[in-house]
Amino acid sequence: MTDAPQTDLKTRLLEAAEMHVPFDGWSEATYAAAVTESGVDPTVARAICPRGAVDLAVAYHLRGDSQMVAAMAEADLDAMKIREKITFAVRKRLELCTDREVVRRGTTLFSLPQHAAQGAQLIWGTCDAIWIAIGDTSRDFNWYTKRATLSAVYGSTVLYWLGDDSEGQAATWAFLDRRIENVMQFEKTKAQFNNSPLGKMMAGPLEMLGRIKAPQMPKGMPGSWTPPRS
Repeated sequence: MTDAPQTDLKTRLLEAAEMHVPFDGWSEATYAAAVTESGVDPTVARAICPRGAVDLAVAYHLRGDSQMVAAMAEADLDAMKIREKITFAVRKRLELCTDREVVRRGTTLFSLPQHAAQGAQLIWGTCDAIWIAIGDTSRDFNWYTKRATLSAVYGSTVLYWLGDDSEGQAATWAFLDRRIENVMQFEKTKAQFNNSPLGKMMAGPLEMLGRIKAPQMPKGMPGSWTPPRS
């Protein structure tokens, strides 16, 4: 049994919707236009996208993640330092977005209270995909802190990028470099703290944190990530 036909139909809906999003957002009007122009049966379309345009917005984000992972697989990541890998991934993820207004409309949608949890989940999924692609093997508390920290970097960079009018988005890439530098400084400070007298006194409580493990869940559930189908 395969879900390929369903995926193909969602792709058709998404492609038809994209041209309407800059004007109507990820709205019911955009969804209705996508159904009409894609030729997908309305009943089938609603079965594929029960939430209408919201599900198409999710599909758009996941497609970007998939494209990013593919681009990372083609890059020579082994020649890069860890910070260069992360910079490459975040930058590539944004460069793959051909229309910033589509992303802006998605940001607006997922900032609404009823969709905020979904938006946070999507950002976490993007950052999880990045860490997996660059070879992260952590399964303890660091699994959470790495993704939480990168989620903050990624989220703030997206917001900066949306308002950046500099040539070639140079200001955004400089902003990204500064945010990653902040993270690297934090990691350096954390290591210094662990080796300090106070850090050694806190070894017991810190050891308890080290016993927290990354979630072990079936693929497709929160805590695991598989390359999404576009």
